[in-house]
Amino acid sequence: MLDADLFPFTLLLLAFAAFFAGFVDAVVGGGGLIQIPALFAAFPRVEHTVLLATNKLISFVGTTSAAVRYTRRVRLPRALLATGMAAALVGSYLGAWTVRHVPADFMRPLVLVLLIAVAAYSFVKKDFGTDGGGFDPRPTRRNLVAVILIGLAVGWYDGFFGPGTGSFFIFLLVRFVRMDFLHASAAAKVLNVATNVSALAYFVSTVELLWKVAAVMAVCNLAGALTGSGMALRHGVRFVRKLFLFVVIVLIAKMSYDLVRDAEPATAVSRETSAHLLSPCFT
Repeated sequence: MLDADLFPFTLLLLAFAAFFAGFVDAVVGGGGLIQIPALFAAFPRVEHTVLLATNKLISFVGTTSAAVRYTRRVRLPRALLATGMAAALVGSYLGAWTVRHVPADFMRPLVLVLLIAVAAYSFVKKDFGTDGGGFDPRPTRRNLVAVILIGLAVGWYDGFFGPGTGSFFIFLLVRFVRMDFLHASAAAKVLNVATNVSALAYFVSTVELLWKVAAVMAVCNLAGALTGSGMALRHGVRFVRKLFLFVVIVLIAKMSYDLVRDAEPATAVSRETSAHLLSPCFT
């Protein structure tokens, strides 16, 4: 059972984590790198699906605010995004279904390899994602196939595992749809809204959420997302590219560390702790 005297301090630390996660996520994705470990560290006895579902609700608030702000300032191809969102909805729902039936641990080595490849490619290609000169906003067959595959694949990954979703969206949109980093970041937020909605729809119908924790962290995540999207719009493509590379490197380091440490499996919370945490309102 949680120590009642320690809970406010824990919530304060989670609030700081949520703000930073919202900031990073709004620019290049990767907020899950901060937010998910913070939730798991704060509540080690809570079932992992409850924490993942809570994280989805928190992230949805910040991601949606960033997406709205981007779409007001950055011109995006609506037909392409609508197609990608539909694919992301399907992929994320399937991913959320999968995580209820299959442990996610086997994904870590694969994701680590993919992140290393993304970092290496981005470093070698110095002009990667800095001009967007080859981007064709029309819904051509090539672009439609690309956004459908990206939406399905990254959507499934986000529903199933999650960390680095925004970074994968950005990299793939730059590489295969030929957007620059700023437009790819804006488009990634819109697609990420779809993955969060779909995964949330599944999780809310199957597990309880930590409503009290989610309410506090969602407000802080929102503040961080507004700050991050504002900086991205102010400083442009090169700022987004630099932060993208930084976040990918940190993701690689974090996942490498996770692979070599001995992880303790989460156990069920006590009835009293569950009743306290799952309360939908403050008492």
